[in-house]
Amino acid sequence: MFLADLHVHSKYSRATSRDADLEHMAVMTQQKGLSVIGTGDFTHPLWMQEIRDKLIPAEPGLFRLRSDLQSAVNELVPPACREPVRFLLEVEISTIYRQSDRTRKVHHLIYAPNLEQAEIINQRFERIGNLKADGRPILGMSSRDLLEVVLNAGEHCFLIPAHVWTPWFAALGSKSGFDSIDECYGDLAEHIFAIETGLSSDPAMNWRLSQLDRFTQVSNSDAHSPPKLGREATAFDCPLDYFAMRDALRTRRGFGGTVEFFPEEGKYHLDGHRACAVRLEPSDTARHHGLCPVCRRELTVGVLHRIQSLADRSDGFQPANAAAYESLIPLPEVLSEITQTGEKSKRVQAAWQQVVQKIGPELTVLRDVPLEDIRHSGASLLAEAIGRMRRGQVHREAGYDGEYGTIRVFDPGELPAGRPVFE
Repeated sequence: MFLADLHVHSKYSRATSRDADLEHMAVMTQQKGLSVIGTGDFTHPLWMQEIRDKLIPAEPGLFRLRSDLQSAVNELVPPACREPVRFLLEVEISTIYRQSDRTRKVHHLIYAPNLEQAEIINQRFERIGNLKADGRPILGMSSRDLLEVVLNAGEHCFLIPAHVWTPWFAALGSKSGFDSIDECYGDLAEHIFAIETGLSSDPAMNWRLSQLDRFTQVSNSDAHSPPKLGREATAFDCPLDYFAMRDALRTRRGFGGTVEFFPEEGKYHLDGHRACAVRLEPSDTARHHGLCPVCRRELTVGVLHRIQSLADRSDGFQPANAAAYESLIPLPEVLSEITQTGEKSKRVQAAWQQVVQKIGPELTVLRDVPLEDIRHSGASLLAEAIGRMRRGQVHREAGYDGEYGTIRVFDPGELPAGRPVFE
């Protein structure tokens, strides 16, 4: 079993970290406990040149850093976290177009098994949009026609609708999407075999729609900086190669489920209007006729509301062939709560480094390490927090209209002030 994060971005995408390069990604991938990550942004010419210069073929359809670069990376990774890192060619594309008298804005993830087929895709897209402007380019073509380009590039290239429920930029989004994957991709929809849940939904929410039963549900980080890698991930129980992973997503044989946010942490889970600090449950939105009760402008309908509006099953329904999933809180957020300092504070960063050095990679610590082992390392509060998280004993303050939610494990006033993570 291994974990993959197949939706990431490079330093050439807008609003991304300057550290979003292959070396920093490789360091963080190991410390997070991932085995495979997407390259992100392979349509950008400068990033594609870095991919060509720094990566070499590994297992079928996968790539690794050049040996000299990997040696330098390993010096920055604690021994407890050192594992092989593989890259898979991936890019997110934004399409904006008119269909059925509405403007559609849909994001898609595209994957290719080799540089030659990736270049075929790039050459076709160069005729449509400016690939140099953004690592996630905006193309004026329909979702159906985009999929056709991917399929024509080679039989093993494939497309997954990205963060499928996000209101503004998704295949099923409330603002600019469609009511079904078939409507979005038209006569080529049969070639879609997986969808990405996004941070604001989880498999249980998606199980309420019978129309989604035929799709494998995947989760990825959509990371814009290396520290965000692995905040969501997909598990595989198949050989480590592109073609086996693709087949696992297509057939669910060798698919191991997903690692998810608690969906309330996603920034579009509930309805609301951020400018007025208004957050509403779907029933309250209906009572206010879809308008902000403060300014009377239109509310952003969130993922929970959108799923409820299309659902044909009751809450709690589980299909017979449903894959397993688990909900986690990213380790920096747990440490932030324990130390009562910001997630990006020096104190949290130092504590995070201690955890991965003493105990192991972040996802392994959150998912697998026995709580007693965490206590024996000197981190009793961390063990208590992870135990509560694993049992789902969390406090949820849901996100809305672009504002991330907050998931906490301790009650207000429960933690002593100034207590260190390790004692």
